[in-house]
Amino acid sequence: MESLQQLFNQIKTFLDIPVFSAGKSSITLWTLVSVVILVLLLFSITRWLKVWIVSRLLANSSVELGVRLAVGAIVRYIVIAVGLIVILQTTGIDLSTVTILAGALGVGVGFGLQNITNNFVSGFLLLIERPIKVGDRIEVGPVTGDVVNIALRATTVVTNDNIAIIVPNSEFVSSRVTNWSYTDRNVRFNFPVGVSYRSDPELVRRLLLQVSDQHAGVLKDPKPDALLQEFGDSALNFILRVWTKQYATTPGVLRSELNFMILKTFKEQGIEIPYPQRDLHIRSSDMEGLTAKGSSPQAAS
Repeated sequence: MESLQQLFNQIKTFLDIPVFSAGKSSITLWTLVSVVILVLLLFSITRWLKVWIVSRLLANSSVELGVRLAVGAIVRYIVIAVGLIVILQTTGIDLSTVTILAGALGVGVGFGLQNITNNFVSGFLLLIERPIKVGDRIEVGPVTGDVVNIALRATTVVTNDNIAIIVPNSEFVSSRVTNWSYTDRNVRFNFPVGVSYRSDPELVRRLLLQVSDQHAGVLKDPKPDALLQEFGDSALNFILRVWTKQYATTPGVLRSELNFMILKTFKEQGIEIPYPQRDLHIRSSDMEGLTAKGSSPQAAS
């Protein structure tokens, strides 16, 4: 036991050699080794602390996994910051010099990490306020898809083409976001249908409702509806309004299937879907002028 103590003292004496000075403190090899060991222990303990908060402390609560991860990460960063200060004070390093250096570095790093900090804060707000959740159908800017993951820096959105798009969290805070499934997955779509003026509007309305009732992807409650929207230039313009949950993420597929069914039903019932038409009116004075121009060569001959 005494030999181990002597060996430890010899190693400490060897490492107790000044390397440089920081303010009023003299930094030795022993100080550097102690700081490295304590910092490694600090990071290991805080990593275990984060796992314990996420998987044990908040596991049985109603808090979502993303929020639990955010809380665990924030607690870990706070403990690391406090622990580093305690380690530096314990090892005898003068913090006045370190504070000045950290302030100078903080200004430069702050400008460089401005966007990262903005996304980090925005991600924390998303996890706390929860305007979007994992599984929601959203539209932000040109991106439309399902939210599959919300992290502190960015959110992953998967489109209908199975393409994962990483959207910075600041986009969800500073831009307009459309959440198609904020309350539930039921979505209503409006499909325009035009028919000839010779068609019976009541028959057209019944046929549209019949087609929507026959489609398995259209919800029966709320009920579909067909409205006569306007009198167009060459057609009576109807709007078929249907609710769906199955096709909430693929409205184009539902529109195509309903259009096929509507076209088949209209053909069977003799309902015409007209082409755009224009009436051309020619004044008699214009016709007389054209006739005169056309007959002038003959008169000359």
